[in-house]
Amino acid sequence: MDIIALRSFGLSYIIMDSIFIIAFCLLLFFTKRRLSLIFALCGGLLYFIVDYGIFHLATGSRHIVNADMFWVLLWMSFSYGITNFAWIWLCLRRDEKLTEWTLLIVLWWIVCPILDDAITGGGQQITIWRETGAYHWFMAVFLIVSYVALIVWNLFQKDKNKQFKLLWLFAIGVAVQFGWEVTLLLGGIRSVDMDFLQQIKVLVVNSLMETNLGLPAIYCIYLAVTSKFTERCTKRDIPVKFLDRLSESNNKLRC
Repeated sequence: MDIIALRSFGLSYIIMDSIFIIAFCLLLFFTKRRLSLIFALCGGLLYFIVDYGIFHLATGSRHIVNADMFWVLLWMSFSYGITNFAWIWLCLRRDEKLTEWTLLIVLWWIVCPILDDAITGGGQQITIWRETGAYHWFMAVFLIVSYVALIVWNLFQKDKNKQFKLLWLFAIGVAVQFGWEVTLLLGGIRSVDMDFLQQIKVLVVNSLMETNLGLPAIYCIYLAVTSKFTERCTKRDIPVKFLDRLSESNNKLRC
């Protein structure tokens, strides 16, 4: 199944979004969300390695018009990597200001394309796309293996407090990717010139798969890190084991 993920935007979009990303990182830092910031930066680096190293260099599935591939992918990877991974981390920790962070991210994704269109008008557009047929099967396999591993764990784990909340994890994965996809679509950035059914197909498939395939691993990383460190990047007074941290997380979810 070949899902073409296409985006089209002006140079002003890149400039404005880069300023926003810097401001967003500074907000995370000065509000003492240091682990969230570190995880977000790692997410940007991971996106770049995957997008430029695998999608572009290894599979040749990336294509671009009117710009340099390296620099556009560097910006794109850190832009969406930082916002997505920060949003995921804040969701996993049930941040007390999650509503505010969510609105900040989503509102920017809505407003930035409007500002870009007002500035560039009918000017030159940068168009970048990737064809997923060469690797979507791998993403599907990774998704099912990741969740099946947690399902099997839950089936054999008698202590409910040490079971993974699968629907909660799945909902985070869908919500984050859907928020990204639908705002790009409504802003005229994603799936330009595709017919309605193609746009919906890209929206649904990407929302269900692309972020969700990594959620089980991301949650395990979150539990492992926060079992030793606080959000301010200081060591916990009393470190806990991985499963005890899972219990803490589950108890917080019930509150």
